[in-house]
Formats: sequence, structure tokens, C-alpha cells
Amino acid sequence: MSSAVAAGTGGAVSATPEASLEHDVRRVRDELSRDLLGRRHSAGHWRGRLSSSALSTAVAAFALGYFDQAQGGQKHREWVEGGLDWLAAHANEDGGWGDTVRSATNLPTTLLAWAALKAPALRTGSDGSETRSRQEAIRRAEDWIRERAGSLEPEALKSTVESLYGNDKTFSVPILTLAALAGVLGPEPEAWHGPPALPFELAIFPQSLFRFLGLPVVSYALPALIAVGQVQHHRNPSRNPLARGIRNACRAGTLRRLESILPSSGGFLEAIPLTAFVTLSLVGADLDEHPVTGKCLQFLRDSVRPDGAWPIDIDLATWVTTLSVQALGDSGRLVDVPEAERQRIHAWLLNQQYKARHPFTGADPGGWAWTDLPGGVPDADDTAGALLALHHLAQHQPGPIDAEDKLAAEAAVQWLIDLQNRDGGMPTFCRGWTRLPFDSSAPDLSGHALRALQAWRPHLSESTVRKLDRCVARMLRYLQREQRSDGSWVPLWFGHEDAPERENKVFGTARVLRALTDPEHRPWAEPARQYLLDAQNADGGWGGDKGLVSSVEETALAISALEGNGAPSEPQAIDRGLRFLVSAWDSDRFERPAPIGFYFANLWYFEQLYPHTFALSALGVKAGSNI
Repeated sequence: MSSAVAAGTGGAVSATPEASLEHDVRRVRDELSRDLLGRRHSAGHWRGRLSSSALSTAVAAFALGYFDQAQGGQKHREWVEGGLDWLAAHANEDGGWGDTVRSATNLPTTLLAWAALKAPALRTGSDGSETRSRQEAIRRAEDWIRERAGSLEPEALKSTVESLYGNDKTFSVPILTLAALAGVLGPEPEAWHGPPALPFELAIFPQSLFRFLGLPVVSYALPALIAVGQVQHHRNPSRNPLARGIRNACRAGTLRRLESILPSSGGFLEAIPLTAFVTLSLVGADLDEHPVTGKCLQFLRDSVRPDGAWPIDIDLATWVTTLSVQALGDSGRLVDVPEAERQRIHAWLLNQQYKARHPFTGADPGGWAWTDLPGGVPDADDTAGALLALHHLAQHQPGPIDAEDKLAAEAAVQWLIDLQNRDGGMPTFCRGWTRLPFDSSAPDLSGHALRALQAWRPHLSESTVRKLDRCVARMLRYLQREQRSDGSWVPLWFGHEDAPERENKVFGTARVLRALTDPEHRPWAEPARQYLLDAQNADGGWGGDKGLVSSVEETALAISALEGNGAPSEPQAIDRGLRFLVSAWDSDRFERPAPIGFYFANLWYFEQLYPHTFALSALGVKAGSNI
């Protein structure tokens, strides 16, 4: 059993007498709401905490050490040493690394950690040696890689990495770039042969044309397209004189674009892997003195944790704040927040709505990002979450919904309507950009948006309602087409490491089912409800699919969906699920969140607040007012 599954293991639920279930649920709800409120940031909202990441730590440590090598100094030795020591101490028992400390070993993360530990630029002794613990980590990682890739030969490594990602070059080419710079793909220029050159010259075109250019990376990976493409061109220029000349002519212009989309924090998307890949690529292209390089290095220094590790992103502050507000509202405990504090959260949330066109994606005003930090990018999921949170907060204000809330909601609803793809579904960031998975429509995004649109429909202008109704009709047709034969839907941004194809059908189905509240939705809702009922485990909980070990997160989502979509209740199934959550709370299992979240390119993470927010919403079923 993998560590990811073990993190959610429920075991047998202690027998809770039927008569006391409601009492236990109310007790846990009240304790959990107090706990959640106690986790707020000093500014009044929530910041949460993302899991530390071996992948982020490897790439960040390598970027800092590689810069030092280029400069002939040791400015970042402390950060590099800390990162390498953390990697050596946190390898899995099989010798590899997963994306989190609770994740099964995977090839991309193991390859990056091994390359960083082995890279001459990061060796610590005067003779280029490393500590015994790192030597052992390198040896065990090589054994694991040989078993999976067949050998450590460059061609075997290249072909194995490329086969993992197919046509999507968002992650495969950056991985191989670090491996080439670390020296594990053989001598130059042979090390650069194989992976396709990223066409960084396309970034010279206006942003409005990107969706028509067939970019080999997803929309939000534009910084990697530019920087990795530059180092590829610098190290292994095209033999075609025309292509080489075009790329030479485009270098300065694309670097100016890269600088223009760099946020003030120095972190692209506030993401450590993306920023570190950009940094090491610029250094590899002899651009270690470029302004973007310096700002990225500062971001990497600022984002390291005291134990030497890096997370995948700084935080999901806006996202976890909207989840927290919804959880308090669903469970009837938003009234526990003093009015002055509710107003503080309300004002903070309104302030996170984008009021100007976004320089990175070109998104119009009206959306929300996952964080309040400058590297955030507005997206469908966070905009839907913010709308639902504002709806809860507005319901707890005296009198009718005020003009400021209506104005924000009108802008956000219009933003979602404009984002909708031609197929009727919701993408993440950009409408119709590419056919790559992380830019395509997704059921979880569509279901979340559908719920938010329906919540605000009674409060919008007639003209917006007409557009909303057309949007919803197309979205329902999309969801009908995407429903699997077993009644489930598969999400984009959440998964399960031990499920077939790593799909989290319980999460996706729960997200969509929660929005199917109209009797007209019954033809799609009933098969979805039956799928969830069939997927419930003997311990009362749910995993990511039938037969997978139960977790707090998936159990809570399933309960909320079964009770919250307006269909006849399933009291026995829900009571069994609630008993699982009560037992999980009493055994402190909430402090061991499961790695169910995806970042870009299927990079796993867990978030400290997911068990708390998801479960608090579910506990409102028996203890309060689940809206």
C-alpha cells in the first residue's frame, strides 16, 4: 500500500449509537469550526500550507547552485546544502521520491532529485565529493531509475520522460533541460539531442494570436517556453540557417516579453518549479546577469522553508479562504464570526478580484486567482469559489445584497460566461487556447462554475441572466456528454495516485452532482448519485474511486454532494459517512491530509486545510444548514 493511500486509511469506524450521532456531529462541527477560525492569518483571511515538494526542492536547489557555478561563487551555498540534505533525508523506502512526503515514487521527481544530487555544480567538498547520506541517496535512486527506465543511458532517460507526457511539452522538456545542464544526459552537444526545441520565437506574436499558433505547452507555461527555448537554442542551435536566423532575431524581443510578465515578487505564478526552471534556463543561456534571473533568484531565496525544502507554490490563500467561508456557511457556523470580522474577510475577498486586464494571460477584469500574491492568474475554479463565498457572506449581512456585491458578481459572472469554451465546458485560464489537457474544458471546473452561476442568478440584471441561461444550457449539454457510463465525472485538478489512470472520480462526481439541483437534471444526477453510493467503502468513507481506501477529503465531498443536490436523502449512507468523519476527527486524522491535488503537469500536492474545510461543509448535513 502506498503512502498516499495509507494517509487516508480509515480502518474500522468506532460504533457510534444512532441516538448519539447527531450529538457527535454537532460536537465535531463546533470543534472543527473553532479550529478553522483559529487557523486564520493575522490579516483575517486564511493562507493554509501546501506540502513540501521534492520536485520543487530539487529544481530550486539546482537553479541556485547552477547560478553560483556560472558566477564562480558560493552565494547560495546555504540554500543549496539545505535542499540537498532535505532530499537525502526524505527519499522513499524504495530509493525514489514522490511529489509529496506521502506520495508514491515517480520517475520525473526521482530523475530531477537524482540529477540535482549528482550535478557537479552542487557537489559540496573541495574535491567535488558529497556527504555519505547523499552518496547513498544517489546510489539507491540510480537503482530505482534503472529498474523503471531500463538503464541510465541518456537515450533511455530521454525516451522514458518523453513517453510520460506525450505531445504536451510543458514539463518533459524542462525536466530534460535540467538533466542536460546537470550532466546526466552525456556531453554537449549530444545532451541536447532528442527533445524537441521549444519555439520560443512564437512568443514574439501578440498574445491574442497564441491560441492559433499550436503552442506545445499549456497557456500558463509561457515563461518556460521562452526561457527553455532560449537555452536550447543557445546550446544546440538549429542547423537550418533560416530557423537559426529567425530565432537569433527573436531573442531580445522574447526576453522583453518575459520581463514584462514577471510579477513584482519575482515568481512566475508564485510557483517554485516554474520559476526555478526559468532561472536555470536563463543561466544556461549565459543570461545569469539578466534582470529576470536576479528577480527569480530572490524569489527562490525568499520562498525556502526553515527545513530546507520548497513547496510547489507559495500558498492558495484566496482559494482556501473561499473554501473556509463556504464551509462555515454550509455548516451554519458563519454566525460564529463576529460581524466586524466577516466584514474584514468580505473586504479582503472583494479586493482580490482583478480590476484590470491581466498581463500574463490577457484575461479581462472580473476573475479571481488562487492567491493574493502578485504572481496569481485569474481562473475559473477560483472565480467560482469566490462567487460562492461572497454569496454566503452577503446572506449574513443585514438587509438586501448591497450594490458593491452585485457589481462584483455581475463582473465575475460575465467573466465566466466569456471564458466558456465552444464545447460548452469551462477551461481553467484561457478560452480555446490549445487542446492540451490543462487548457481544455473540465467537468470539475464546469460543475463548480454552474453552482456559482445558479447561486447568483436571482440577484443579477436581466441582460446578464439571459446570457447566463444560455451559458448554463450549453454547460449542461457538455456535462451530459462527459458523464461516464458508470455515472461518474473525472476532474482535471484533482486525482488519486492509486486509481486507474490516477483519476479521482469521487471528487469529480461530487463536484458536478452538487450543482445538479434542478429536477430537470435528474437523468444525469441519479446515475451520479448511484455511482457515489456504490463507491462507499465498508468503513463508511470514500476514496477516489470504488475500492480505494477512504480519506477525510473524499468522504466529506461525497456526503455534501449526496445531501446537497436536492434529491431524496440517502440517510443510511450519509450517517455511515458522518461516523467516519467523527472517528477521523477524534483520531487526529485531519492532520494527515491526502495528496489528492494536482498542480500543472500532474504534480501532486496536499493542502493542510482541505480536510477541515471539506469536512466542515459535510457536517452541516445533520448539524446545521447545509445550503
